[in-house]
Amino acid sequence: MKAISDWTTRSIFSYVHGNHLVYNTCWEDPRLDREVMSLDAASDVVLITSAGCNALDYALDGPNRIHAVDMNFRQNALLELKIAGVRRLDFEDFFALFGDGGHAKFPGWYRDTLRADLSESARGYWDRRLHFLSRPGDDDSFYHRGTTGVFGKLMVKYCQWARIHADVLSLFSAGCLDEQRRIYLGSVRDAMWRPALKRALRTDAVLSLLGVPKAQREHLERTTARSVADFMEDCVESVFTRLPTADNYFWRLYLFGRYSRECCPGYLKPDNFQRLKSGMVDRIRIHTGDLTGFLRGHNGSLSHFVLLDHMDWLSHAHPELLAAEWQAIVDRARAGARILWRSGGFHVDFVDPIRVEVEGRQRRVGDLLRYDTETARSCHERDRVHTYGSFYIADLAT
Repeated sequence: MKAISDWTTRSIFSYVHGNHLVYNTCWEDPRLDREVMSLDAASDVVLITSAGCNALDYALDGPNRIHAVDMNFRQNALLELKIAGVRRLDFEDFFALFGDGGHAKFPGWYRDTLRADLSESARGYWDRRLHFLSRPGDDDSFYHRGTTGVFGKLMVKYCQWARIHADVLSLFSAGCLDEQRRIYLGSVRDAMWRPALKRALRTDAVLSLLGVPKAQREHLERTTARSVADFMEDCVESVFTRLPTADNYFWRLYLFGRYSRECCPGYLKPDNFQRLKSGMVDRIRIHTGDLTGFLRGHNGSLSHFVLLDHMDWLSHAHPELLAAEWQAIVDRARAGARILWRSGGFHVDFVDPIRVEVEGRQRRVGDLLRYDTETARSCHERDRVHTYGSFYIADLAT
């Protein structure tokens, strides 16, 4: 029975990730990344594309090059569309698409202005999905598209059903943390975290919408000694009772279906948009494929690696692929390269034991890394997303 269950779980996750846009926005806080990377004109960065928001934010720091890599061509198609929008649209039209979540004029903008800038695969994707950004109704936001968007829309419906939607939205107009705590603890928490929701959050089908495979769920539960549902309840409580909502555009987005002018990613600010348009956006290169393949085919060295949480996925299902990836990282890393990653678990025990070859000798990855645990802990506490169990900052000394 376990074999059947595992096969079903893998099939659901593979179907979701192999056939859909998963992330319509990045779910990692770029303010922290930029703070600890200190990018400059000599920096060459590689990151997993996701929705492309953070690649655009990193570009604002003026690195030499940013390489956005993703196995899901749909994620890269989204970043291509954003880059085309930066180059070809004025700020108001760009914000209408990626701030408000769509505009009725998008099909015309796409055909007349944006399409020519896209690769063949991105054209093929967006030619059939103009409705994603056309927003015919006020509740038909692009940010309720993609699998994470579907989850976000379901959560809105759930909050409406539980009669707490207005209270949840009021968290974003609260004037201070004390008021946030009063609203959340007094009106939201008990009504939201009902047994039915917790049961749903334990299912592989729902977690697949969020991009959480079984391997990552098991790692989280093993290192936190709690269920995914209980972990998520703690995360949400931390977000709304310990962190100001005024600039938390991550959670605002899914609850409102749009950003506001004041609460949005850096690339959606008018001055930053103009900086990107003036040439900074041209520092981004997009690659479809796995990270190891990109690194093996890349001719230059890299100073920064942003790995998100994908190692949680590989560590149990494909440890040999994770080892190959670290070999490729070591082979392409510049002296002192900085590596960032996140994990659903409270600690990661699968990186340090990996063995790689350095100058003809076998070395443990843990012996090559210099962790900045204090800074990582401080960043994790301030993380506006707050859905990861841990954050890692490491410099590679080969």
